[in-house]
Amino acid sequence: MAITEVAAYAHLSPADVEALGRKLDAIRTDIQNRRGTRDATYIRRTIAFQRGLDAAARLVIACTRTRSGWLLGTAALATAKSIENMEIGHNVCHGQWDWMNDPEIHSRTWEWDMAGLSAQWQYSHNYRHHMFTNVVGIDDDIGFGVLRVTRDQRWSPRLLLAPLQNLLLAATFEWGIALHGMYSERDRCATEAEKSAQKKAMIAKMARQTGKDYLFFPVLSGRRWRRTLTADLTANILRNIWAYLVIFCGHFPDGAEKFTPESMADETRPEWYLRQMLGSANFDAGPVLAFLSGHLCHQIEHHLFPDLPSNRYAEIARQVRALCDEYDLPYTTGPLPRQYLLVLRTIHKLSLPDSFLTATADDAPETASERKFHGRTTFDPARPLPRRGLRTALRHDRVRFRGLARPDAE
Repeated sequence: MAITEVAAYAHLSPADVEALGRKLDAIRTDIQNRRGTRDATYIRRTIAFQRGLDAAARLVIACTRTRSGWLLGTAALATAKSIENMEIGHNVCHGQWDWMNDPEIHSRTWEWDMAGLSAQWQYSHNYRHHMFTNVVGIDDDIGFGVLRVTRDQRWSPRLLLAPLQNLLLAATFEWGIALHGMYSERDRCATEAEKSAQKKAMIAKMARQTGKDYLFFPVLSGRRWRRTLTADLTANILRNIWAYLVIFCGHFPDGAEKFTPESMADETRPEWYLRQMLGSANFDAGPVLAFLSGHLCHQIEHHLFPDLPSNRYAEIARQVRALCDEYDLPYTTGPLPRQYLLVLRTIHKLSLPDSFLTATADDAPETASERKFHGRTTFDPARPLPRRGLRTALRHDRVRFRGLARPDAE
């Protein structure tokens, strides 16, 4: 089912994996050594811009009387919330700006503008997800406990409703993430009292968030409270859908591979790097779309270096892509609509029982293993780089599947 022999699947020898790891370490060291005023100025300006946009949006909503004013203000508010959630909150909570030693912009002090507690999210995301990325049975972000996105997850009748659950999850994403973080945090609690404290902390944060958006600001608007209430509700839904879209396109399109727990046995840092490269996916974006996505259009780079400043990801991506070319590894990316359509195909297809599926469990677009290439690998450890590796093997496999080449063609 999922990949166990990661290096074998990648068509790399142990020496190749070690060399790849050294080159990625060099990229990390270079960026760390060059962090400075430029990066600090970037995040401070981003925070100032986001707060200004949020205030301006609320003024437009409260002070205008036209439908166009409401639409403009609501769109601006949704944009401000998206920036706070993704480019600021997500990245600050990853510790990307801890090196500044600024107590306002630090992973231990930042509380973001969404329903869940950032501290609970940090354990479920920074540790459980990023350390064990796409390891089936350990990384709870694989389908978030709601959707089936790999054949390694057992089918059950409730999954027939997965297409509808997917829509509901998109609209309520912040609430789903809040529950996800709380349950993950409770899993490591030793006593019932600790579990209860985590639940109470989440409920308190939800109450504060709900009171701010749906009570404080509407009451502040006086007689026009309905206008503000509907604007806040709409902006939150739009932000939720955008965050859902970005996250799903970085983790569940074809090419974002899944792994067995056995794949992590005695895993080295270079092997961890390789698993991140194979288990993540990007989408194509210009500067504006990259900013609005929290630079998570570079999900591969984010998974390699989650604690490096997000404004450096485009620079890092050029070097990572060059390494993929050197080692003939796939660099999974594509237009945002295409990546999401691939995600939708997986969700809808895997909502059905396995008897309705045609591809094998080792050779499906959304689920593969090293057995995919059994008897027809192009890997030759004695052949110097550049060699025909995983990217070439996958290309030949796609050609073979489409019937455009003889089954024995290489």
